[in-house]
Amino acid sequence: MKYQLLRALFPIATAVAVLATGSLTAEAQRGQGPAGPPPTPKASAAIDLTGTWVSVISEDWALRMVTPAKGNYLRVPITPVARKIADSWDPAKDEAAGEQCKAYGAAGVMRLPGRIRLTWADERTLNMELEAGGQTRVFRFGQSPTPAQPSWQGHSVAEWQYTLNPPRSGELKVTTTRMRPGYLRKNGVPYSANTSMTEYFHRMSAPNGDTWITLVSEVSDPENLREPFVQSTHFKKVPDNTPFKPEVCSAR
Repeated sequence: MKYQLLRALFPIATAVAVLATGSLTAEAQRGQGPAGPPPTPKASAAIDLTGTWVSVISEDWALRMVTPAKGNYLRVPITPVARKIADSWDPAKDEAAGEQCKAYGAAGVMRLPGRIRLTWADERTLNMELEAGGQTRVFRFGQSPTPAQPSWQGHSVAEWQYTLNPPRSGELKVTTTRMRPGYLRKNGVPYSANTSMTEYFHRMSAPNGDTWITLVSEVSDPENLREPFVQSTHFKKVPDNTPFKPEVCSAR
């Protein structure tokens, strides 16, 4: 139910994107001469996500601004296996193993406080730098080789989903796989290497002129979650010259 309510906020479906693509193709066919190459993902961006944004933590403050106590997995639909792992969380053990970044992987880092900065690396690659853990996420549009080895940020495939009216609006959908096992929360709530995550980035303007990103994420993990874990996270745009201070990972 929570997932349905969140997704109802963004009625931008793949079918709409297909209809929009078909309409554009028909327009090109009615024109004179052969159609040129399709615009790049950067040129055809449904929304502008570039710039610096700061997380606004208006929900789950006690779970995000401070490290929750061991055994606090409130509202996470964990399995008995995951509960056992979370109950045995030991940050000193993670530090000794050089695993301080387990809470800074793609499935957990977006919930940590701090700023994010989005820039185009090229016409088909959107980079997201995060202050949290000094991490960088890479969103690749179109086909790209899947990495042989998993990583904290995994392999993220991006696509624009467009609305029909107004034109050139919509949302960014990102699907991430190939993540190293990590934590959904800093207190050891686990996700496995078989985890996949789907995210929807939606940009909107407030009446006072502020610009926001609302991110709806769905994490699926057959080992540690009984059902998809859905959350919404909010970021407000700040001036591009706002200081950006990456921090090292912390296991505590």
